[in-house]
Amino acid sequence: MFGADKGKPSSGEDRLQGKKLQIGIVQARFNADITNALAEACKAELRTLGVPDAHVDLVQVPGALEVPVALQAMAESARYDALIALGCIIRGETYHFELVANESSAGVSRVALDYQLPVANAILTTENLAQAVARQEDKGRDAARVAVEMANLVESLA
Repeated sequence: MFGADKGKPSSGEDRLQGKKLQIGIVQARFNADITNALAEACKAELRTLGVPDAHVDLVQVPGALEVPVALQAMAESARYDALIALGCIIRGETYHFELVANESSAGVSRVALDYQLPVANAILTTENLAQAVARQEDKGRDAARVAVEMANLVESLA
């Protein structure tokens, strides 16, 4: 589709060309100030990469543990070239942080592998709010770039 030869990964700017892609985003509402900033940065970068707003669907879920279920539903629809997971888990005083971080990450990876669909994981796991704020915009942009590049790569390898 985007590479010069089918079966060869595209190179150069083709790998970040998003105008033909359909992208699904799942955003956790927990720590909403952070996840809203992640989502805005992600959507802005998708626009920069040529993905039309009409080709981007965003759904919200309560927290990071619910992200994989929504990703799975989106993957099952077969409407998307790539998906993006957005969330923010900040360490607290209990073991809950590790459980949520590990299980949400494993679920995101499982969806990608089970459906052979690129999923950019931008669920932040930080020690404190300051670290989350420092990363929110960069990680939102990074997730958009990863989703577009991996969608193009998978298409070129098909």
